[in-house]
Amino acid sequence: MSDSPVSHHSGIPSDKGPEKASDEQNAQMEQAYAQMRRKLRMTQLSEKIRHKIMVLSGKGGVGKSTVATGLALSLAQQGHKVGLLDIDITGPNVPKMMGLGGQGLHVEDGLIHPTVGHLGVKVISMAFLLEDEDTPVVWRGPIKLGAIQQFIADVEWGELDYLILDFPPGTSDEPLTVTQSLPDIDGIVIVTTPQDVALLDSRKSISFAKTLNVPVLGVVENMSGFTVRGKVEPNTKVELQAPGGKNVETISDEDGQWSATLDIFKQGGGKDTAEELEVPFLGALPFDPGVVRGGDDGVHRIVADPEGESALAFAKVVEALSEQLSEEDEPGINII
Repeated sequence: MSDSPVSHHSGIPSDKGPEKASDEQNAQMEQAYAQMRRKLRMTQLSEKIRHKIMVLSGKGGVGKSTVATGLALSLAQQGHKVGLLDIDITGPNVPKMMGLGGQGLHVEDGLIHPTVGHLGVKVISMAFLLEDEDTPVVWRGPIKLGAIQQFIADVEWGELDYLILDFPPGTSDEPLTVTQSLPDIDGIVIVTTPQDVALLDSRKSISFAKTLNVPVLGVVENMSGFTVRGKVEPNTKVELQAPGGKNVETISDEDGQWSATLDIFKQGGGKDTAEELEVPFLGALPFDPGVVRGGDDGVHRIVADPEGESALAFAKVVEALSEQLSEEDEPGINII
């Protein structure tokens, strides 16, 4: 009889049983399962959200978030069900513009429920997760991009006609992540101002969209002109000194009312850029000091003055946007 130990491969059953997965392995399996569920929910978004529109700008300071908020509110004003997703993780401003400062998010059954703002617009933003609005979000790329994916897939948006996605300035990780994660994006709206430096960056955004093979729905020129009004004697000539040393002349009407538009930041550059790069021009939005006040007060001009000049300008942009979406739905049409 041999004194050698019994081999584990001798066919004799071991009384230890199968080895249990380590904590690290369990964590990896849970993470993989969560990612699988998230991808499934992203796919299901196509069934619940009819149109998904990204709002980009090549540089900051052009009023991109104001335009994204205005598009959402204008669409809601027309009776659509609208969601507004603030993708700017490090500088979220949408909740303040929507009068939702200090609000939080409700989580139920593992899903985040949006906060509801003016005209029933559903809003998701990183700002809702900050205890203090002055707290900086210092996250490395993978963590930030994971948060974006969670904001897309782990939110109970419900049935929506439009989801407007507001991005930070530039062409970097955020739009790349969304285009790779969210199926069936309708296209991108580029926001610019008339200055040459802003137009240069808007061209980069258009080229970026083409690189991603995402349709450019159109260009919006913000802060296009500032209209001043007054009252004098009827049929009186009024002369104003405009920026750049130019003079603007107008004549009052029979009631003595007059108005003139001053090109504070030039005018028409957005349309020229759209024509040059062969993408649609959706329209121009006026320079309106009330928009600035409304953003600070949390009441957008569309809400505060629904029949005003800014609201009417946004309605024209939305009409042009709807036309582009209708063309995009037609077979064989490519608007890039």
